[in-house]
Amino acid sequence: MVSTVPSRPSVRPRKGDLTRQSILERAAALASRVGLEGVTIGRLAEELGLSKSGLFAHFRSKEALQEQVLRFAGERFIEAVARPAVTAPRGEPRVRALFEGWLRWARTGATRSGCVFVAASTELDDQPGPVRDRLVRLQKDWLEFMAQAYRLAQAEGHFRGGDAEQFAQDLHGTLLAYHHAARLLRDPKAESRARAAFEALVAAARGRSGAERPAAPRKRRPAKEKARG
Repeated sequence: MVSTVPSRPSVRPRKGDLTRQSILERAAALASRVGLEGVTIGRLAEELGLSKSGLFAHFRSKEALQEQVLRFAGERFIEAVARPAVTAPRGEPRVRALFEGWLRWARTGATRSGCVFVAASTELDDQPGPVRDRLVRLQKDWLEFMAQAYRLAQAEGHFRGGDAEQFAQDLHGTLLAYHHAARLLRDPKAESRARAAFEALVAAARGRSGAERPAAPRKRRPAKEKARG
């Protein structure tokens, strides 16, 4: 969900940062189950067995807590999807690494409760404010990351001309459809269908769709058979 992958911090986190991280881990898990609106200082304090005043000292408001949950999930996404993908060779291999990494993320998300970004997207689409703004930035960065992977594949000669932004949107749509089919519909074919849709996108990016693949060469008839015909 970022157009660039930041380097890992070189300093060890302080004790207070570790406490904050454990809070955000629980908050991200809660958001995956009940949505961001369900992540309040009071509810999180109850789950953690902490005082509201202690959590308030960390986050100051419900909106600040929710925004930090999204930021935390975005950092997890970088580690799980973006960073491994950029270690793959430039071009089609990197595009494939992005797809595989997103599939893994969609199966587990920041927690095993699902993807917090998918849950938040339907919840915040018509709720203006800083939390929605954070989510929009994360999603736009992810789309740009996919588009840049497509452009690199073009530069490497793996993909032909085309609209990188359109490819990114189509790939994103494929992944969202997988999440819907797998988690809501419990469709056992969700992953195989997502892979088929991805291969169709890649084939089109190479410059041919399944219907446009060249026909197999005709076998030569033996000379004697030709004479009889």
